[in-house]
Amino acid sequence: MNTDGPAIPQDFEAALLSLRGLRQRPELHLEEVPAPTRIAPYALALTGEVNETRDPDTILGSGRFVVLHDPEGQSAWGGTFRVIVLARAELEDELGTDPLLGEVGWAWLTDALAEEGARHERLSGTVTRVLSESFGGLELSSRAVEIEVRASWTPSTTDLGPHLAAWARLLCSACGLEPLPENVTALGRRH
Repeated sequence: MNTDGPAIPQDFEAALLSLRGLRQRPELHLEEVPAPTRIAPYALALTGEVNETRDPDTILGSGRFVVLHDPEGQSAWGGTFRVIVLARAELEDELGTDPLLGEVGWAWLTDALAEEGARHERLSGTVTRVLSESFGGLELSSRAVEIEVRASWTPSTTDLGPHLAAWARLLCSACGLEPLPENVTALGRRH
């Protein structure tokens, strides 16, 4: 979290506190990282990795969740807060050629926001599909297809817990994990 000035504004402190203690799937590992410093005077950034084993070779996807706060507000945001998210995951080859992949990726986000009750406005973003083919000395690598969802929105409240939960749901959906029914906790696999 970066802060300019001696005191953290009450709204930003309330937003940060609302992110604490949220239960996440055991496959999702979050870490606080340095936040952007030029966009807003107050910011928090988290990275997320979806990985059942913590082995770097078995990562299913990754992403970033950023909270920006400018007590003066920014006209482009239409408020004093902005949430920015990124979710990236590798897909099966046949999904990479689906002409509706962009709409599906965007629906993962909008459905997650609705299901988590993350009230917001001014939602915008992109869904990108990336096809990587290896040549030369890398021919042993297989072809890879990735989806990347980037979005930002203005939350309607300082309670950002539902926004973090929506991003986590988006990231897990992109990684192909089925949503858990309400009040069910996923158990880790035994090794």
